[in-house]
Amino acid sequence: MTEANVETLLAEKLIGSSPKMQQLRMLVKFAGRCNSSIMITGPSGSGKEVVADAIHSISQRASHPNITVNCGALPEQLIESELFGHEKGSFTGAINKHVGLFEQSDGGTIFLDEIGDMPLNMQVKLLRVLESRIVNRVGGNQNIPINVRVIAATHKNLGSSIQGGSFREDLFYRLCVVPIEVPALNERTEDIPALVAHFLKNQTDANPAPIFTAEAYAALQNHDWPGNVRELRNVVERATVFFSGQQVQAHDIAMLVQSDIAPTHNGNGSIPPQSTPAQPVMQQPQFAAAGFGTDHGTDHGTNNQPFAPRAFAAAPAQPSNEIVDLNAHLQNEERRIIMQALEASHGVVSKAARSINIKRTTFIDKMRKHSLDKQMQNETVLAAAF
Repeated sequence: MTEANVETLLAEKLIGSSPKMQQLRMLVKFAGRCNSSIMITGPSGSGKEVVADAIHSISQRASHPNITVNCGALPEQLIESELFGHEKGSFTGAINKHVGLFEQSDGGTIFLDEIGDMPLNMQVKLLRVLESRIVNRVGGNQNIPINVRVIAATHKNLGSSIQGGSFREDLFYRLCVVPIEVPALNERTEDIPALVAHFLKNQTDANPAPIFTAEAYAALQNHDWPGNVRELRNVVERATVFFSGQQVQAHDIAMLVQSDIAPTHNGNGSIPPQSTPAQPVMQQPQFAAAGFGTDHGTDHGTNNQPFAPRAFAAAPAQPSNEIVDLNAHLQNEERRIIMQALEASHGVVSKAARSINIKRTTFIDKMRKHSLDKQMQNETVLAAAF
C-alpha cells in the first residue's frame, strides 16, 4: 500500500483534523508497519475498535482475517474453548471439533476488546500463547503454531487493576508493546462537524438528512459527551428521525442529547438507590431575582427570598395516544425537565444547569424560550410579599 493510500484510508476511518487526531493517525501509521502487540486505551465509546480496524487495514495482514473478541461478553466457562478451540468429546456438549478464534485469525489480526474483563486463569493461558505462539485445543495434545498479531483494548485503568490483583502485570507488559491512547470526544470538539457529516453520509435511512445550523454545531461542541463518539452517532441518527430534511437549531440539541437527562449523584459521587427520589445533596440556597438572566458567577441576589417551588411542579405526562405532534411533545418534555431541575435545585440556576449537564447560559436561554424566567420572577415577588 502506497503512502498516499495509507493517508487516504486513515482519513476515512479516523475522522477529524484536530491535533489529537493528527497525532493518533501518526501513531496508527507506525503501528500498522510493525507486528508487535498493541494496547489501545481510551474511554468507552471513543472508537478503540475503529482504531484497531485501521491498524489492520494498513498492515501487511490486511488480506487476512481480522477477528474481534469481546472478552467481557464470553462466558467464563467457554472462553478458553472460544479462543483456543476444543476437540470432539473434550467436555459435555462438545459434539464436534471447534477451531478457536486464534486459529481462525492465523495470518491476520485478533482484537481482544475489553481485555481488562478477562478472568485471571485465562490471562495465564493467554500469556503462554503470546510467548510461545502455539495453541492447544481443549482436550487435545497437538501443538498448533499460529501467526497472528494481537491488539488489545480497554477503557479500564489497568494500573489500578494490577495493584488490585485483577490483572497480571506480566500480561500487561506483553500486550503493551505499542501503547495507543484514543482521546475522548470532549478533548477534540473541533472534530464534531466532520464526524456529523461522516455519520450523515453513511446513514442507511433513505429520508432526507437533517441540516445542522452553525448554532446547532456550537451547542454540540458545548456538550460534555460522556458517551463520546458513540453518543454523537446516536444523536445524529436521532436527528435523522425527528428532523429529516429540516434544520436542526441550537435549542433542538438538548432534546436530541438524551444523556442530558442524567441520574443525580449524591455527595460522595454515587447514584442514590432506586427507591430514593433523585435529589441533589446540597444546602438550601436562595434564588437571585435581581441577578437572573445574566451570566454572573453567582446566583445569589440581594433580596434573599427563598424560591417558591410550587409553581414548577412537573406537568402531568400526556398519554401517548393523545400525542399527535412529535415536535410539540419534545418541547413539552424539555420544559418539564427544566422545571424539574429548577425545583430540585430550589431555583439556583447554575446548580439546575449542572444537574442536567448543560451550561448555565444555555439553561437560561431555554428558560426564556419556555417563559420560565418570568414565572420565576413572579413567584419570587409573591414570596417576598408574604
